[in-house]
Amino acid sequence: MSARKVIIINDIIDLLINLIKNMAVIMVLAYVMTRTRVYSAMMNKQKMSLGQQVCLILVFGTFSIYGTLSGIDIMGAIANIRDLGPIIAGIIGGPLVGFGAGLIGGIHRYSMGGITALPCSVSTILAGLAGGVFYCLRKNSFINIKSAVIFVALFEAFHMGLNLAVVRPFSVIYPIIVNVSLPMICTNALGMGIFAFISNNLVREKETQRQKDLIEGELTVAREIQMSIVPKLFPAFPGRPEFDLYAVLEPAREVGGDLYDYFLLDDDHLCFTIGDVSGKGVPASLFMAVTKTLIKAKADIKLQPDEILYAVNNELCEDNDSGMFVTEFLGILTISSGEIVYSNGGHNRPYLLRQDGLVEMLPRLPGMALGVMEENPYTCARLVLNAGDSLIMYTDGVTEAMNEAGELFGEARLEKVFSGLAGKSAREQMNEALQSVYQFVNGAIPSDDITMVVLLYFGNQITQE
Repeated sequence: MSARKVIIINDIIDLLINLIKNMAVIMVLAYVMTRTRVYSAMMNKQKMSLGQQVCLILVFGTFSIYGTLSGIDIMGAIANIRDLGPIIAGIIGGPLVGFGAGLIGGIHRYSMGGITALPCSVSTILAGLAGGVFYCLRKNSFINIKSAVIFVALFEAFHMGLNLAVVRPFSVIYPIIVNVSLPMICTNALGMGIFAFISNNLVREKETQRQKDLIEGELTVAREIQMSIVPKLFPAFPGRPEFDLYAVLEPAREVGGDLYDYFLLDDDHLCFTIGDVSGKGVPASLFMAVTKTLIKAKADIKLQPDEILYAVNNELCEDNDSGMFVTEFLGILTISSGEIVYSNGGHNRPYLLRQDGLVEMLPRLPGMALGVMEENPYTCARLVLNAGDSLIMYTDGVTEAMNEAGELFGEARLEKVFSGLAGKSAREQMNEALQSVYQFVNGAIPSDDITMVVLLYFGNQITQE
């Protein structure tokens, strides 16, 4: 390779590097502009006001002037990135905005003179119009990166050809074009590609945010629906002084899988239940709703708790392709006597809090979670509540509540808390127990839903009075 060719190649490389540096400045400014309200309005396909259009014309016209001023003199011509501003203006703002920005850049370039003043000025104006035409063809949607690069590369090639066709003598313009054409085409195409990438990425960000907002809105509605499924009005039975009942359900996410319910089977029998569905989120909440509905549908004064769980389990096992299951504790209180008949389907064993502060965990009963296997048998057990005694039920979100050190709240802490709750109302027992859990967690993100039900019995005491 001759020394002259080496010098020409080095000059072209140096010119390309310098143009890229200049282009980088415009890209930074363009990126900042994409974060403005005007640009957001354009991306949302909102019609621009005249003031917004003028603002874009001035901004991208200034970019075009900068492209000229930062250009490099090559034998009386200016190697530059002037066309980039008007093209972008036309592509994002339409023909009027593109023409306005191109006119500013073109007039400025013509005022500087030189052998290429006229074709370069005309080319700058045409660049804005070409971008505007592209805007119309794309029907207000921004072009993809590949199309943007090809479009600008072809236009810059047209720019070079216009100079060759207009400027005379040809022997003067030809070596100029040989030196500047490749760097200008590459730099302007690269700049447009970067801006297209920024804009398309912004579109994706906005779409992602829109989908996120939509999902969050749907989850909020789902949470409201879920919370409306479980009873929340307390006192639960204001006309029944024989007992007091209070419950809380706090999903770890927008929606969860815990459940509780209570209802009178007749004037002397209260049915109550608490459960915990496997998994989290919307699937768990749907399974929770189905379970709660089935329990209420199957519960009958003629049936024992184990028979109710047996019937619900068989229903849940049918077509359970998701493989979900639910642990469930269900009891029936005879209000006049304080006797509770209960059955447990794999749920955490409740605590019996006596009036004197003694805390007892109910004995373990055989019976697996509901929804696992059809025809699974369950068993019953009995206990008697005396006046002032409480039955406290909870889900594993309470005992497995974790602090930032990774420690679990555990059953030992829970029993200690319960031992100090005797003599308090059901609401007070609930609130103090939950407050102890929250203090232990100390702001750590909850890993599971937290649900508690407190049944405080007064029946015998009222009878004596």
